[in-house]
Amino acid sequence: MVQTRLVTIDQFEDFIALAENADRRFELIHGEVVEKMPTEKHSMCSANLYDALRDFVKPRDLGRVLFEVRRKIPGDEHNARLPDVEFTSKARLLPVVSQGAVPQMPDLAIEIKSPSDTNIDLREKALYYLKNGSRMVWLVFTDKKQVEVYTEESVITLSIDDMLDGGDVLPGFTMAVKAIFAE
Repeated sequence: MVQTRLVTIDQFEDFIALAENADRRFELIHGEVVEKMPTEKHSMCSANLYDALRDFVKPRDLGRVLFEVRRKIPGDEHNARLPDVEFTSKARLLPVVSQGAVPQMPDLAIEIKSPSDTNIDLREKALYYLKNGSRMVWLVFTDKKQVEVYTEESVITLSIDDMLDGGDVLPGFTMAVKAIFAE
């Protein structure tokens, strides 16, 4: 039997602070350090989503739209998640964190599939976010050009010809799914 030692958030913080990890992106998932390996397609989708959300949120002063901010839940020593794009409503904003992870999940977490991600891993992330304070999660599947929208009540799959909306989290926000994949 092989015994695997779980990494804690403090050990993870020390690991990512090493000089050789300065330009790399890592998450801590159930005590395992996982490197994120985004592609150009992944980055294009991230940028398209970030721009659309920011253009909607900023003029209305609704909260913050960010990308790749580490998040943790107080009391969970084995998870530090890194949503690709996120939105946190003004009502839930904490003071800006200048070091370490933000101690809450965003209202909307968005994960974009990279080649190293499995569908099962992404869906587990969606459930983790919802269980720990997110109200909505969008999983973007670049290979299928689909988006799965998760809330506590449902999971909906949208295709390239559908419209994505912000539901109760961002009322009035809409975006064509095909715009997520635009070059």
